[in-house]
Amino acid sequence: MASITKRRRENVEGNFYVDDTCIDCDTCRWMAPETFHEDHDMSAVHHQPRTREEALSAAEALVACPTASIGVREKIPEIAEASASFPKLIADNVYHCGYHSEDSFGAASYLIVRESGNVLIDSPRFAGRLVTNIEKLGGVRTMLLTHKDDVADHAKYANKFGCERVMHAGDGARARGMERVIDGEDAIELDDELKIIPVPGHTRGSMVFLYKDEFLFTGDHLAFSRRLGHLYAFRGACWYSWTEVKRSVRKLADYRFRYVLPGHGAPFRGSFEEAEKQLGFCIEWMERNS
Repeated sequence: MASITKRRRENVEGNFYVDDTCIDCDTCRWMAPETFHEDHDMSAVHHQPRTREEALSAAEALVACPTASIGVREKIPEIAEASASFPKLIADNVYHCGYHSEDSFGAASYLIVRESGNVLIDSPRFAGRLVTNIEKLGGVRTMLLTHKDDVADHAKYANKFGCERVMHAGDGARARGMERVIDGEDAIELDDELKIIPVPGHTRGSMVFLYKDEFLFTGDHLAFSRRLGHLYAFRGACWYSWTEVKRSVRKLADYRFRYVLPGHGAPFRGSFEEAEKQLGFCIEWMERNS
C-alpha cells in the first residue's frame, strides 16, 4: 500500500500521488497519461483527475500498479469500481487483465475469451478479485508466455485452471515444466485463429502471438513509443541480441495486424495500413540505432 509519508515531492498537490517505492515500470503512464508522467526516473502525478473518466483511469492504474506505489489521500468510489473492472475489455473479445506483477516488472497481460477455450497471454498477479472474474469468464484453457521475464504467477494460474502453458525452449521452458515447448523459429498455427511467431532478440526464446490477423501480442519485443511517436523495439533492454531483434521485427512485415498489445510500453491501435507504416518507421529507427 502506498504511503503518504513516502509521497514523492514531484507530485502536484491533490488526492492522487505516487510514493518513492515506484519502480518506473511505466504502467500508470500509459494507462492514465492525463494524470501520470515520468519525472526523475519514476512516475509522478502531473495533473489531478478533473473528470470522472480521468478519475476512473487513474484508479485503474492504481489497481494495476505492481508495487502499490500509487495512493490517494481520501478514498473515492472509482477505486472500488476499478478493482472490479478487470479483466477490462479492449476490443471484441480481448481483455487487459490489469493487476500487473512486480515479478514481471509490471508487464501487462491479456485474456482472449472464446468458446473454444480462453487464452491467457503472460501472467498477471494472482489476485483474488481478478481470478474470480477470470473464472466467471470461463477460466483459462491455454496460457501463452511471450518470454521468460513475464511469467510471474504462471504456476498458480496453471494450478487453479489446469491450463496448458506454452513457452519457447530458448527461454528454459522444459526446466520450468511447461506443458508445451516450442522449438525453432518457424511460425506455428496453434489453431485457426492463433499463430505463434518466434522472435528471438529481447531474449533467446521470445515469441509474439497473432490473433485473428488483427491483434499482435508482443511481450517485450515491440511497443508504441509516445516520445518517438511510432512503434519501436527495446534497444536499452535487450538481453540477448539487438541484431536478432532487428531481424525478428522485419519478419513481422509478412503479417497483417492493427493492434499491438505489449507487455511493456504503450499499446497501438490503428488501421492495417497505419500499422504497416508504423512497422516501417520502427525498422528505419532500428537501422539508425544499430
